[in-house]
Amino acid sequence: MKKSILLLLVVYALGCEMTIHPELESPAEILVVDAWLIHNKQEQVVKLSKSQGYFEDQDPEPITGALVKVLDQTSGVVYDFAETDLGYRYTTDSTFGVIGHEYQLSIEVEGDSFSAKARLGAVPAVDSVVFSHNPEDFNILSDYYSAEFFATDLQGDGNTYWIKTWKNGILLNKPSEINIAYDAGFGAGQQVDGVVFHKSIRRDFINPLEEREDRANYYYPPYDIGDSVYVEIHSIDQVAYDYLAAVKTQTDRPGGFSELFAVPLSNVITNVQSTDRNSSTPVAGFFNVAAVSAGGKKLTQQLANQLQD
Repeated sequence: MKKSILLLLVVYALGCEMTIHPELESPAEILVVDAWLIHNKQEQVVKLSKSQGYFEDQDPEPITGALVKVLDQTSGVVYDFAETDLGYRYTTDSTFGVIGHEYQLSIEVEGDSFSAKARLGAVPAVDSVVFSHNPEDFNILSDYYSAEFFATDLQGDGNTYWIKTWKNGILLNKPSEINIAYDAGFGAGQQVDGVVFHKSIRRDFINPLEEREDRANYYYPPYDIGDSVYVEIHSIDQVAYDYLAAVKTQTDRPGGFSELFAVPLSNVITNVQSTDRNSSTPVAGFFNVAAVSAGGKKLTQQLANQLQD
C-alpha cells in the first residue's frame, strides 16, 4: 500500500509544471563588425553594433560616433566611410577596389581601435544557369523542376568562394544553405583545381526544400513554373572560408539526441583585432572584399514545355 501511495506521489510530482524565472547575469557587450564589401559600383556599407542577450528580441543596438575607413595597402588609396542612419557608407561612381590588392579596415570607436585585413581575389564567371525536369523520387511526391549553375574554378590552388542564391528575389539564408567552395570542391587536398564546381555545390544548395505539412520527411518541389533563380559567386579569402564554415557548423545544429555527438557550441573566429594590447573590448564579425559574378534564369511555361519533351 505504501509503495502504491509513493508511486502516485511521484507520478503527480512529475506531472506538475513549474515556471521559474532565473536571474541571469547581463552578458558582456561585444563589438560586432559586419563589413562584407563588394567590388562594384554600389554603395559600400560597414555596420557596427553591440551584442545583446539571448532573450532580447529587439534589433541590435547600432554603434554611433565611430571613425571607419578602408586602406588599399597596395595603392595607398583611402576610402572614408561616412556615418548614416543605416551604417557607415562609402559611395563612388567607379568600381570599388582592385582585384589582387590587399585591404585594411580601420575602426576607431569609444576610445578603442580595431583593424582587419583582406585580399580582393578574382572570381570565375557563371557560365550558365539551367533548369531540369525530374521524375518523382523518395523526397518529392511528384515530377518537379530543379535548378543548377555551371562555373569553373580559377586555375591555382586555394581559391575560395561563397555562392549565394536567390529564389524569386529572396536570399536563401538558412544555415543549411550556406554554400562555400574551396577550389571546385569542399576543402584543401581534393585536387579539384581549375575544373567545374562539384555537383553538390552547383545543385544541392541552390534548390530550397520546404518540408510538407501533410507528409513528414517529404518536400515541396523547389521550383514551379514562374519561379526564378539568381546565383552570385563571391570571392573570399581562406580565412573568410574558415569563418563561414564555422558559422555553418555552429548554426546548422542537428537538435535532439544528435546534439550529444555534435560539435560543441563556441564562438567563431574573426579577423577583426584590437590594435591596443591593453584593450578589454571583445569583438566579433568579419571583414572581406569580394569580386562577384552572377547569372540567373526564369522557369517560363515555354521552357517547362521544352524540358518535358
